Amino acid sequence: MRKALAWLLGALLAANGVFMLADPAAWYAAVPGVAMTGPLNLHFVRDIGCAYVAPGAALVWFALDARARGAALAGGAFLALHALIHLADAASGRETLHHLVGDLPAVFVPPALALWLAWPRPMFGKEKRHVEMADPAASRRV
Repeated sequence: MRKALAWLLGALLAANGVFMLADPAAWYAAVPGVAMTGPLNLHFVRDIGCAYVAPGAALVWFALDARARGAALAGGAFLALHALIHLADAASGRETLHHLVGDLPAVFVPPALALWLAWPRPMFGKEKRHVEMADPAASRRV
């Protein structure tokens, strides 16, 4: 389940980044609320597109190989910092509460999911013994 969710979230984040890179004007027009943040800057949208491709690729990589946990955590950190910027803008009055609520699905849920998926979890009892006895390939599973 976690593996599939990491793959899906990663693919969605990467697809968003590719959309930003391929057609920044269409992305700007398609995403609700973005136009309220200021005029379209093609270069800036493409820069952020690159920033979204990275955590997306990291999460897909992590879904395929648990040794990519560090990359997935770094990607989740970018997403969380981005969400914190949105919170700071709302706290300072630069954004409205309505806009902040609208950001929930696209800005706040992805970092929470990414960090939850990639965060190391301690193993307990039977699960720990099973992994210790398993072959080295077990360490690559999510």
